[in-house]
Amino acid sequence: MIVWLASYPKSGNTWLRAFLSAYFMTKDGEFNIENLDLIESYPKADFFETEIIEKGDVYKYWESSQKKIFDKKEIRFLKTHNALISRKSINFTYPRYTLGVIYIIRDPRNVITSTKNHNQFETYDESFEYMKNENAVTFKEVNKNFAKYEYLTSWRTHYQSWMMNKAYRMLSIKYEDMEKDPYKTFRDVVVFINAVCKFNNRVDETKIKNSIESTTFDKLKKFEEDGLFKENVFIEIKKTKPKFFYLGKENNWMTLLNDETKNKMNTYYQKDLIDLGYEKN
Repeated sequence: MIVWLASYPKSGNTWLRAFLSAYFMTKDGEFNIENLDLIESYPKADFFETEIIEKGDVYKYWESSQKKIFDKKEIRFLKTHNALISRKSINFTYPRYTLGVIYIIRDPRNVITSTKNHNQFETYDESFEYMKNENAVTFKEVNKNFAKYEYLTSWRTHYQSWMMNKAYRMLSIKYEDMEKDPYKTFRDVVVFINAVCKFNNRVDETKIKNSIESTTFDKLKKFEEDGLFKENVFIEIKKTKPKFFYLGKENNWMTLLNDETKNKMNTYYQKDLIDLGYEKN
């Protein structure tokens, strides 16, 4: 059975994975960078028996690969940036394979700065168009195999596809709350996981604190600087490898975005920002 860790890219999924690996996969809550790999990204080649998946065809194997996990009667935490959509009548996942979902939402005005850096876009306008693109995908080709292929859709469609779906037990958390009140936010995560996974464990407050302290932005960034973090993306066209841990708490749209971009995003996302509590009505 699967516990999905879902988010639009650059919304805090790696931080959540780091915390979960520290809390659930160590005795004392001290993060080990090697444990990050124990919470895998989905989809990718390891999940599929088919050796070569053509570009855009990975949806054909979603259900069979998840059934394989279900048949093993094991609990898997899986990270995904895929929207909760159907492709040619095939759903991304199904309730029978899913124990629960943790969805991370982040203010789109802060997502755009990280998106611009991560994709090495030249302008915020280019980044904004990407975030509005209903056909946006991300993929990585390995030896002509497109197993790692995710249907992102737009930022709006992405969060709505997960957060408005009533078929799954779900906890939605804000990236901003992970920063402002990490103890409460991550404690809620532990309580949720214990419930959906039926772990008969009390919440270990000391372990939560250790897991938070050992997975701060600065500590994760240090792993990247030391070459121990393996998930940086090399952008072939531009021959660049942008920093994964980029701005941290310095990522503040109010100081980083120009007035034109602020106005465009505030207008376009007005209802979303109000509905999600980022702006008042």
